[in-house]
Amino acid sequence: MRKIITPILVFLLVACQRNDSPIQNTGPAEVDPQLFFIEIINEYILVNQIFQDTGNITIDAILDAEGLVTGKSNTTKNDPAISIEPFDLETFPKTITVDFSSGTVCEDGVTRRGVVTIESTGWYRDVGSTHTADFNNFSHDDFRVDGTQIIENIGENDNTELVYSVAIEDGTVTIASSINIRFFQSAFRTWIAGSGTPLNIWDDEFLLEGDQLGLSSNNVNVSSFFEDPLHFDVLPREIKSGIIDLEIGGVRDIKINFNNRTTTILGVTTSF
Repeated sequence: MRKIITPILVFLLVACQRNDSPIQNTGPAEVDPQLFFIEIINEYILVNQIFQDTGNITIDAILDAEGLVTGKSNTTKNDPAISIEPFDLETFPKTITVDFSSGTVCEDGVTRRGVVTIESTGWYRDVGSTHTADFNNFSHDDFRVDGTQIIENIGENDNTELVYSVAIEDGTVTIASSINIRFFQSAFRTWIAGSGTPLNIWDDEFLLEGDQLGLSSNNVNVSSFFEDPLHFDVLPREIKSGIIDLEIGGVRDIKINFNNRTTTILGVTTSF
């Protein structure tokens, strides 16, 4: 999947031109407000992308597990090892273990390591089913990921598209073994394309909307919600549209608008 961090960093460097911010310059220990916001926003984008990708991996594992049980598996040599207990079609709850071993380069080019353990109360397309994923010594490239992800199938919307609630509890991404970024999510994910090929997650598209909270590596609170749902392509990774509203350390005038490709920082709007 293509990373979205670099393009956003570029336009934030252009957008943060004003000096009026809650970060005060105080002499030798002064903090550049532009760099302050850039660092925190890019941490948020990184962690948000990682946890959306872990959602994709969890979903892919559940669908692959169903394919293995029914004999319709579509796994390849680049896929992690998947085990299902009990190994049958009807018995739930079921434990699905996804083992990336010491390193598996996945279809999206990301190297994943470690184990994801999923407790499922039904198959992914079963309305009312829940899927709780825990991460054991798991890493996404060089970033260690911890926490619990809970996905629940809440049924179809008016367009007959399946909608899932997706919660992240105690999410943490660790950088360089010592820098921790915290992340919590309460959101809804709508499966808008690719449901006809459930064994191939890479042609999927989905809408994400809801609320996210986090704590940056320098202990600044970050909160966000999607004013307009984010429209994701799974592969290649792309945000087609959507609007993110951010509040960072009490500052609310921060917006990333993928509809018209603009960003607003402290009242200054710039195209990207």
